[in-house]
Amino acid sequence: MSGDLVGEVAPAQRFDESKLKTHLEGQIEDFGRDMVVRQIKGGASNPTFKLTTKGPAGPLDYVLRKKPPGQLLASAHQVDREYRVMKALEGSNVPVPRMRHLCQDDSVIGTAFYVMDFLDGRIFRDATLPGLSRNERSAIYDELNATLAKLHQIDYVARGLADFGRANGYFERQVSRWIKQYRGAETENIPAMEQLIVELPALIPTDQSVSIAHGDYRLENTMFHPTEPRLIAVLDWELCTIGHPLADIAYNCFLWHSEAQSWGSLLGVDFSASGIPTEREYVEAYCRRTGRSTIDNWNFYLSFGVFRLASISQGVYRRVLNGVAPSDRPAVNGTQRLAEQSLELLHRKS
Repeated sequence: MSGDLVGEVAPAQRFDESKLKTHLEGQIEDFGRDMVVRQIKGGASNPTFKLTTKGPAGPLDYVLRKKPPGQLLASAHQVDREYRVMKALEGSNVPVPRMRHLCQDDSVIGTAFYVMDFLDGRIFRDATLPGLSRNERSAIYDELNATLAKLHQIDYVARGLADFGRANGYFERQVSRWIKQYRGAETENIPAMEQLIVELPALIPTDQSVSIAHGDYRLENTMFHPTEPRLIAVLDWELCTIGHPLADIAYNCFLWHSEAQSWGSLLGVDFSASGIPTEREYVEAYCRRTGRSTIDNWNFYLSFGVFRLASISQGVYRRVLNGVAPSDRPAVNGTQRLAEQSLELLHRKS
C-alpha cells in the first residue's frame, strides 16, 4: 500500500488509543508494544486505520475497521458482518486477510470494530492501470474476473454462512432496503431517484440464482501482489450477504460506464491497445467461468447497481453535512447524476 494513503487520524475520527491498546494486548496473542495509530485514506463508509506495534522480530502491522461515529442509518456499517464473512472464507480459493479480533463493545473506542492483518500490496485506484504493460493489464482484469467467479461458486452453507442472508428474493429486499436508506438520508428532491423508486420494483427479473454476494466488488476493493498481477485479497465486505451473483458482476461492470475518475472509469479507453477487456468480453469470461450461456435483463442489473450507489452517495453526503464523514470530503451531492445514469442504463437500447 502506498505511503501517501496513510496519514494522521482525522479529528472527527479520533478515539481513545490507550484504551484500544490495552484491549488488543489482552485479545491478540503477541500483539506487540508501543502501538501507533494512523488513518488509511479513501473510502467513505467504515473508517479504516493502520496499527503498528513493535514485535520481537520487528514491526507488526494490523488494520482496524470500525463503524463511523454519530447517528447511523439502520442496517449500515455492519463491521461484524465484514468480519464474519472474511473469517469464513479463510483457507478458501478467495483470498482474504487473516482476521484477528472482533469487538462489539462500544465502550472500548465508541463503536464496534475488528482487527485483521495488514497486507503489503497494490490497490489500483485508477481503473485504466497507467504505467503497466498491456499483458499486465489483461492479467489483472482476468484475475479480478476469475476471483469473482470463484466467490460465486463457494459453498456458503459449508462455510457456516447458511444464516448470513435469505436465499431468495434478493432484489426485492435490496430495492426496498436502498429506497429506505435513501429516504433516511434524503436532503432534497431528486426526480431521477423518484422515477427509479417507481420503476425498479416492477422490473425485477425472475432469475433466483443464489451465492455469496460481495456487494461492492470492483478493482479498487481488491489488493494485488506488490510486483505480480496476482490478486492477494478481496477487501471491503460491508455490503456482503447471501444474495444474487448477477448483482456483483453488474456492479463490477459499472467501471465501463462510470463518469467519476476518482472512483475508477474506463470511458474512452482503447481496449485493444490497453489490454483491458471490453465490458462484453469481461461478462462473457464470467459466464464461461460460471457456466452461464448469457445474462438476460442486463440493463436491470446494471441500473440497480448504480441506483444502490446513488443511495449510498446520499448517505455519505448526509454524513458530510453532519460532520461525521471519515474523510475530508467536500459537501457535494453526487446522487443526482448517479440516479440519472441509473435511469439511462435501465432504458438504453441493447
